Amino acid sequence: MLESGYHDVPEGHTASVVTYLEMHGLPALRAVPEVELTLERVTAPDLARYRALFRAVGGDYLWDARLQLDDAALKAILTDAQVHLYIARKGAADAGLLELDFRAAGQCELAYFGLAPDYVGGGAGRWLMTHALTKAWAQNITRLFVHTCTLDHPNALAFYIRSGFRPYKRCVEISPDPRPTGRLPESAAPQIPRL
Repeated sequence: MLESGYHDVPEGHTASVVTYLEMHGLPALRAVPEVELTLERVTAPDLARYRALFRAVGGDYLWDARLQLDDAALKAILTDAQVHLYIARKGAADAGLLELDFRAAGQCELAYFGLAPDYVGGGAGRWLMTHALTKAWAQNITRLFVHTCTLDHPNALAFYIRSGFRPYKRCVEISPDPRPTGRLPESAAPQIPRL
């Protein structure tokens, strides 16, 4: 347990406050505007294409957990029958990512959710969340959960709450900054200073 006050963050690391959220039933779905996107379930993803989309969606928020995995480990997750990967597309262009992880019995983790920067706004997030909620609750679950942190989009926490999730826990996460490793470019997440 951290004591009250300030705590140094090691050089080459980032610190964030993580908020864990959950819901125990399908909430009332919010109105969704028309968007020019389609959603496709992918059971045998091209790993290079997946990583490119992962970087496009999460690079500005320093997402790198999937980028740390070698091909075998990443393929094992993404082809697991209990992990449902969806790609949002506008025509042939990849626009967003949705991963629902059902590997814990009776539960689903909204493991990854987001849109590439060109598709943020205009209701695309609500559209994608409506799909996430309906697809998750179509399975035999009693709990859907997600976490977000202060490195994510500044509206992420409020968006999850508006979508029906309720916060239940917070923690502080200190982790290595992925930019010096080359997993993300030095230009990623300019709003988060490198120390």
